[in-house]
Amino acid sequence: MAGEMSFWDHLEELRWCLLRVVVVFVIALVGCFIALPHIFDTLILGPAHADFFLYRWLGFIYGPGEDVSIININVASQFMTHISVSMWMALLIIFPYLMYQIWVFVRPALFDKEVRGVRSAFLGGTGLFYLGCTVGYLVIFPIIFKFLTAYRVSDSIVNQINLNSYMGILLSMVFVMGLVFELPSLSWLLGKLGVISRELLKSWRRYAVVVLLVLAALITPTGDPFTLLVVFLPLYGLYELSICVVK
Repeated sequence: MAGEMSFWDHLEELRWCLLRVVVVFVIALVGCFIALPHIFDTLILGPAHADFFLYRWLGFIYGPGEDVSIININVASQFMTHISVSMWMALLIIFPYLMYQIWVFVRPALFDKEVRGVRSAFLGGTGLFYLGCTVGYLVIFPIIFKFLTAYRVSDSIVNQINLNSYMGILLSMVFVMGLVFELPSLSWLLGKLGVISRELLKSWRRYAVVVLLVLAALITPTGDPFTLLVVFLPLYGLYELSICVVK
């Protein structure tokens, strides 16, 4: 480095990083707010439609179905949903820029060897985050949603899915899966820095199964065994992938 930065220099750099992120986030938020009414039915409510592509692929399991009606029982829910979904979509869009600003802030504190490892982890982590969000939206949430809405403990009971319930499960599944898909990238970085090793992860496998089951139970909003299994299997697969990528 050309020179040492003082504590106040670090705070000033952090302030500018945060300011740039906020500006980009506001721009993305405005764009998402304007575009959301045009894509809400096809994108956000896609898993509620019977012709969602995953349901057609799994027709031998689910069979012919019908659209699930989403109801609203709160006067302000639709407006607040418009705002909250726009915020989450904006965060999803600017995630690479957010990671870049974090990289800009931490890079001066790293040695050249660490720079190469952390740069690769940031790039790989960004891709894995989007992959996890995609899996959460296209696979995990539709399977859980279709199963729970089609399940009947009695034919006399009619399911009426509330908008807040639907959006809460959808957003949690998408972003939680995006975050947990960072596990291989984080494991690779820690292995690169010598913090963990492949043998250590293998020896922790039995404990990891218990921890991942607990984690799956915490992040699943319903708590039923089917949902727990659907979330647990990708988590365990990510742990095994982490073992493979760690030297």
